[in-house]
Parts: sequence; C-alpha cells; structure tokens
Amino acid sequence: MTINTRPGLDLVPAYRQGKAASPGASKLSSNESPHQPLDSVVTAVTERLTTIHRYPDIGAAQLRDAIAGKYAVNADNIALGAGSVEVASQLIHAVAGPGDEVVFAWRSFEAYPSLVRIAGAVPVEVPLNQDAAHDLPAMLEAITERTKLIFICNPNNPTGTVVDAQQLDDFVNAVPRDVLVVIDEAYVHFDRSAVRADGLALFAKYPHVAVLHTFSKAYGLAGLRIGYAIAPTEVAQNLNKVAIPFSVTDLAQVAALASLRAEVELAARISEVVQQRERLLQGLLAAGYPAIASQANFVWVPAGEASAELEALLDAGGVVARTFAGEGVRISSGTSQDVDRVLKAVAGQRSEVTA
Repeated sequence: MTINTRPGLDLVPAYRQGKAASPGASKLSSNESPHQPLDSVVTAVTERLTTIHRYPDIGAAQLRDAIAGKYAVNADNIALGAGSVEVASQLIHAVAGPGDEVVFAWRSFEAYPSLVRIAGAVPVEVPLNQDAAHDLPAMLEAITERTKLIFICNPNNPTGTVVDAQQLDDFVNAVPRDVLVVIDEAYVHFDRSAVRADGLALFAKYPHVAVLHTFSKAYGLAGLRIGYAIAPTEVAQNLNKVAIPFSVTDLAQVAALASLRAEVELAARISEVVQQRERLLQGLLAAGYPAIASQANFVWVPAGEASAELEALLDAGGVVARTFAGEGVRISSGTSQDVDRVLKAVAGQRSEVTA
C-alpha cells in the first residue's frame, strides 16, 4: 500500500542545515554567533531549569512587554515564534491562501519558497539586480491582484546587500495597502551602511508593514529558537492563531529577556563580528575572489561554476562554509582565528573567477 502524499510536496526541498564541522575546523556555514552565551544568559537559563516540567507562558507576556518597551510599540503588535523563520511561516499562513502569491527577491533567504509552497501559495521570485541587491522596480511590477505578501530581506541573505532607506520608503508607499510588506531584519544589527532602512520607522509610518527580528544571530540564541514580528494588531493576532502552541519555550523566553538586559555587552561582540567581516571581505578580494561588501555577519562570494573549487579550498584549510551550487559561497564572520584560517586557505590561490 502506498501512503498518499500531499500534491506539490515534491516541489518542497527539506531545509538544508549548514554543513557540520569536524573537530578543530571553523564552522562558518550557518551565520551563527562565534561567541559563547553571556554568563548572565547562562545563569538565567540555568536557574529556570527546575521548572521545565511546566508549560511556558503561551503569550510570553514579560518578553513581549520588554520588546514593546524597547521599540516603543504596543505589546499587542508583537507575535513570537520558534525563530524568525517560524514567524515568517506564520505570516504566510495568516495572509496567503491557496493560489495567492508571495513575492520576494531571489536569491534570498532559502526558506521563503518552501514556506510559501507549504502554505499552498505561489512563490514569485524576482531576480536580484546586477549589484546582487533587491530590484525594487521589478518587484513592484511583479505585484498582481493575487499578491498578498512581499518579503524584503534587509540585509539580504546570502548576499549581504541592503536596500536604500528612501528607495524602500518609496517602494512601500507604492505597494497597495492590502498587500503586507514584511521587512525581514534578521541581520540588521550588523548593518553599518549610511543608507540603512529602518523597518520600525516604516512600520510606524505605513499600515501594511511588518518587521521580523530574531535572537539567533546578534544575540547568540540560535540553539534556543526564538524570533518575533512587530506587525499591525490584527496581523499579530492572526499570527497567534496560526502559531504552534507553546513553540516558544520558557528557556528561550528567559534567555531573550536576559539578552535584552545585556545589550551593552552584546554590542561589543557585534562590533567584533563586523570588524572580522571587513577583514574577511578584504582578504577575499585580495585573493582575487569577487566578494561583495556585506552588511550582515557573512560575506558572499558569487563564484558561479567555481563555487565548488572555492569550497574545496576552504575545506582543505579547515573551514566549513555554505555553498550554493553553481552560484556562490557564503562565509560567516567568525572569530579572528576563524578569519585567519579562511585567509590562509585562499592565500596564494588567486581565483580566475570574475564578478
């Protein structure tokens, strides 16, 4: 007997986790924080271990209040999930149904097309422009009467490029008010560009904007899975309706609260990651690779067909990166020792790849 399979599921690839690293190698494949958790966060989580036989607060009231205070929004505008990717899934399920369209740049966050198809909606991929950035005019042209949601990943994963603030404002203003624009700011803490768009300012200005944030990257809580959306009240309420009950654990909530209280310490760590990102970028350029200036915690090398060659070179040098076959290699910004290892691996191996 053959078990029935949902139609269209063959178009949905299983999410591919960043490749694991062997002992002693530098794991730069998943854009994780290179730093261990802060002592204050570890203490807060440890002290809560004795209550893990209880369900967490499904509404995460303390954390939502803390986030609301930080961004001067109402707690009713905040919805949480097990990482911003789960909140992205909630947004799709809450807004788009079968046959509806969801627009996003491509290449961008690799989970977008799968999440859209799982919801029964239709992914509309708009190619990046020649600068590996969002082509906003083309995205506007892609909007149809079936469009329900648009993702803007800013900074973009995996290219690290950002959308100019005024251009994004103009774009949001041009999008019909019944289409939700989601500004995915998973990497916003690493953005040092002069043109940085502020998703929260756009949320305050326009009625059809939601913003995604995560505690996985800058806050270093990737293993606890917690992210959130700041969205119009009705949208946030609907996210709670489609969310998996109790998906945000008590330990994750406690760790997030402790992290918000330790932002001064975390800011120093973020600055170190940014510094190493710039070292990584300049070293790759010096080695002849067409690396792209990034505002995230990684650097993208659009190596095309030579991507496998670069991956092999890094593997031989004890570095695990994320390769998108035939397109490029994304290398996370790690510690100074991690970046040293990358630069040593590519030194003297000048690539013939051109941008």
